[in-house]
Amino acid sequence: MRFLKLKLPLWVAAGLVTSTVVGAEPTVPAQVDTSIYDSFAQAEGQAPVTLMPRAGVPDEDVYQYRGAAPQEAAIEEGATRYLETDFLLDRGIETYGFLELGIGANALGSPWNGPITFNDRAWQGQMNQLYLINERILKDDGISLGGRVDLLYGTDYNYTLAGGFDANWNTGRYYGLAMPQLYGEVGNQTLNVKFGHFYTLIGYEVVPAIGNFFYTHAYTMQYGEPFTHTGVLGTWNPNDQLSIIAGITNGWDNWDIGLPTNQANPTQGSTSNAAFLGAVTFSSSDGLQALTIANSSGNEASGAQNAGGQDFIGARSVTSIVYSNELTDKLTYVYQSDIGYQAHANTAVQTQGQQAGSAYWYGVNNYVFYNFTDYLIGGFRLEWFSDVNGYRVSTGGFRDGALTGNGNGFAGNFWEATWGLNYLVGNNLVIRPEVRYDWYSRNQAQAGGPGNMPYGPNLNNNGQFYGGCDVIWNF
Repeated sequence: MRFLKLKLPLWVAAGLVTSTVVGAEPTVPAQVDTSIYDSFAQAEGQAPVTLMPRAGVPDEDVYQYRGAAPQEAAIEEGATRYLETDFLLDRGIETYGFLELGIGANALGSPWNGPITFNDRAWQGQMNQLYLINERILKDDGISLGGRVDLLYGTDYNYTLAGGFDANWNTGRYYGLAMPQLYGEVGNQTLNVKFGHFYTLIGYEVVPAIGNFFYTHAYTMQYGEPFTHTGVLGTWNPNDQLSIIAGITNGWDNWDIGLPTNQANPTQGSTSNAAFLGAVTFSSSDGLQALTIANSSGNEASGAQNAGGQDFIGARSVTSIVYSNELTDKLTYVYQSDIGYQAHANTAVQTQGQQAGSAYWYGVNNYVFYNFTDYLIGGFRLEWFSDVNGYRVSTGGFRDGALTGNGNGFAGNFWEATWGLNYLVGNNLVIRPEVRYDWYSRNQAQAGGPGNMPYGPNLNNNGQFYGGCDVIWNF
């Protein structure tokens, strides 16, 4: 599968620089196209979209840079790519990566930043991602073979692990190794098939730091969506304005672990974890607007068990909508919403009128990006995420030692507002400072009081102020 390619500058390096989420297509751009913000369309397309050409920086897929802010002008010098060799380039293989270092803290004095997951430790510097990519891209026409391998080492490793694969590699508390992508491809840029392990099509924000504008992530991405899939995807780009992707996977964040056969609620077909994954993208003829609708649906173990220790299995479905609009040369708006559902979750908090035992979650994100200069971009994100039954946001952190509260999750509404900057220094470095405020209002059926709130050293606060900054170096 190949996502709409854009010829990208390095400065999109921190939100914006080399490495792709679903596969990049290295070639040096030839001209500047004002339809910059196709970079927010997260599904495939056929024709290349030019985004600030920089010599030495490959065209990347739209899917990778959908989180990058728009660019205003071309910059001649390109990023230095230290891992390229003539031997590999002659064989069509690109090798590149990036290093992300950051630090952040909350104002409550907690050693954990609450439900903020990727940069979860307060006042502790983290090497979030040392990321390496090797890939061979498909040709524009004819039949060709391609593929990609991604390696991630750092504190973010545990958010991309797949059951039955790299989830078994690590024993460290903070640092580990993950392989979030390992796939082959056959076909061309119009029609192709991808098979293996790859990032999801769902949502707007992505795992690789260079694919996002902000250091922290939205709740919608952290809690409401899968990170990776393993399976087969077909892509068809019939024209410049339409892309269709569909396939079968093993479900959420899973390599080869099947569903249990001794189930608490066995039904016909409930032992199969085959899931649908697909997306459709529509782009305007002028390239200024794009709309993507994506869905993943299939059986998953809900996490609930009966008194005999048997697992409940139920349908899980999540649908995301992403709309982007380049309003002016300097101002871009992006909207994302998610709707998620899990059957037989059997959470402690149930809501009147919903299907008994089921869990629901919803999210709405709004992004605004403004180009102050070619080297400085401002961004703002406002989010509402509703975990109706406390099924998705169930802890104050994921690592050993993080506070977990009463174990029943945090049923209610999460809000967050984030302000940030992306500043390019030279050709390979981007600095991303940000400030963020989160607040939470519990559902009526959710227990309140100390130990039942998502923030603070004792999980006794319903709001949190956070500040952080990271640096991304492209190589």
